[in-house]
Amino acid sequence: MSDDLLQVEKRLELVKQVSHSTHKKLTACLQGQQGVDVDKKSKKLPLTTLAQCMVEGAAVLGDDSLLGKMLKLCGETQERLAQELILFELTIEKDVIEPLCDLAEVEIPNIQKQRKHLAKLVLDMDSARTRYYQSNKSSGISSNLQPTGAKADHLREEMEEAANRMEICRDQLSADMYSFVAKEIDYASYFQTLIEVQAEYHRKSLELLQSVLPQIKAHQETWVEKPCYGKPLEEHLALSGRDVAFPIEACVTMLLECGMQEEGLFRIAPSASKLKKLKASLDCGVLDVQEFSTDPHAIAGALKSYLRELPEPLMTFELYNDWIQASNIQDQEKRLQALLGACEKLPSANNNNFKYLIKFLSKLTEYQDVNKMTPGNIAIVLGPNLLWTHDEGNITEMMTTVSLQIVGIIEPIIQHADWFFPGEIEFNVTGNYGSPVHTNHNANYSLMPSPDMDQMDRRQNDQSRRPLSVATDNMMLEFYKKDGYDYVLSSQI
Repeated sequence: MSDDLLQVEKRLELVKQVSHSTHKKLTACLQGQQGVDVDKKSKKLPLTTLAQCMVEGAAVLGDDSLLGKMLKLCGETQERLAQELILFELTIEKDVIEPLCDLAEVEIPNIQKQRKHLAKLVLDMDSARTRYYQSNKSSGISSNLQPTGAKADHLREEMEEAANRMEICRDQLSADMYSFVAKEIDYASYFQTLIEVQAEYHRKSLELLQSVLPQIKAHQETWVEKPCYGKPLEEHLALSGRDVAFPIEACVTMLLECGMQEEGLFRIAPSASKLKKLKASLDCGVLDVQEFSTDPHAIAGALKSYLRELPEPLMTFELYNDWIQASNIQDQEKRLQALLGACEKLPSANNNNFKYLIKFLSKLTEYQDVNKMTPGNIAIVLGPNLLWTHDEGNITEMMTTVSLQIVGIIEPIIQHADWFFPGEIEFNVTGNYGSPVHTNHNANYSLMPSPDMDQMDRRQNDQSRRPLSVATDNMMLEFYKKDGYDYVLSSQI
């Protein structure tokens, strides 16, 4: 063969090896069983079994559960994705895997088989030629003379026939080898097809997922039970359709019933387990008034925790400097006017909830002879939960200058609540609270939840820039006593 064909012969073996290994690895990527009908392939797909599991789980939980709705929708989506995957794999098998297998296992081996056959024919031709010339020598005929006779004729015909068969095979092999070279662009197109089919599969899968996402989000947004602790105030109000945050209203209305005469309210730390349970209960919108009405300190602690865990203080970061500057004004009338100006700058949601809370705290001070919570005492223990700065600071700083300023802001607002916020206020806004009966806020749970996570634990790493916790309130009170701060009456608390 020519040098070109010898190079093609070497290339044949390399292409065969590459095609075989690619075919093997590509087949291993298929999730369905190769060479079976669509139904059998579908049953073997992991996506199909996942879809079945989700749909069965949805049936168990029912449409009354958000998880049930989500599982049903996701299960149906997984089933549709499985169908897309089956179509993808069938196309890959037909247009890529089978042609690669044919190239590696049929086409190239056939050419190599012809090459071996040609080698055998060359040997046959050489053997026939050798026998023919040996016959000439044994007859003593000169090499330049053609032998005659029946035997000589037979040997010559045998030699010519062998040469003819070899020539035909060589021509056929050469044609097949040249054809292989010419068809390399066709072989290369298998891999283009692979990418195109993959792109189409992923495009359809993406379209399917994107079409489902709005439905998933709609389920989430229309679901009534939503956590409120640690969530932005405006987000919680928008999702729940309320003007006053659920934990604030629930805690305030319960305290109006059972905690107004409780000594040290907002100062005495509640039972940690009771507080954890109440917070978890409020976080999922369920409240058993009967259970918690016997522990006003847990209710007050839950309210403080809600205010403390807001991502932004109720009195906002943006107005922090306005509040502090107002507290530094010496003239009382001007200071009140400056505080009123800051109040009026509060966003509507913050203003509504701040007004609601201040009105309640003002009402709480009406019982200060019994509960020992004067406006100053309330400001000390609750003020740092209403306003704090972006900047991180240590406890000493928060217990000194900054806390004194915050107390100087909150106390006069409580003292002059009716001047800051004229008119009466209805505390039981939704009409759900105020009597010791079981209240299901969202009407989707029939039993009290069993919380297994404490949101306060999740925020311990962030407490350095947050207000002081209930545990430090007594430290603050002691500080104010030693400092001679006249807000605290040691004989009262």
